[in-house]
Amino acid sequence: MKIATIIARSLHGLIFVVFGSNMFFHFIQMPPPPDSPARDFMMALFVSHYLYVIGALQVAGGVLLLIGRRVPLGLTLLGPVIVNILCFHVLMAPAGLPMAIVVSLLALFLLWRYREHFAGLVKDAPVISDLPRQAIATGNATVNS
Repeated sequence: MKIATIIARSLHGLIFVVFGSNMFFHFIQMPPPPDSPARDFMMALFVSHYLYVIGALQVAGGVLLLIGRRVPLGLTLLGPVIVNILCFHVLMAPAGLPMAIVVSLLALFLLWRYREHFAGLVKDAPVISDLPRQAIATGNATVNS
């Protein structure tokens, strides 16, 4: 399973480094999209320069995945980008949906493999009534779970 994780992490990182870098250097020529909501959406991202923010997040997250250090941070940076890619292809440009599904599945596999780093996001928080009154009043509330 460790080898599968390394392969998925490297492939996922490479995808985002290449396509994120393409937003800055334009080495992969993209055909102009047909007149559709997808074209309007992409034009809005391009004109507002928001595409550069997305590209920077893709490169940063991809590099973190490729070097294997701070992988949970890389997945956190790429998570919103992947959700937007998936929504874009489901709602506006279904031609790219297979690649979006592959990227989403790779991300889900990596999230599952690094799930212990994300456990705090889904863990129940202590209820305020479980804390002693003195700890609440002084602001020194520590809970052993």
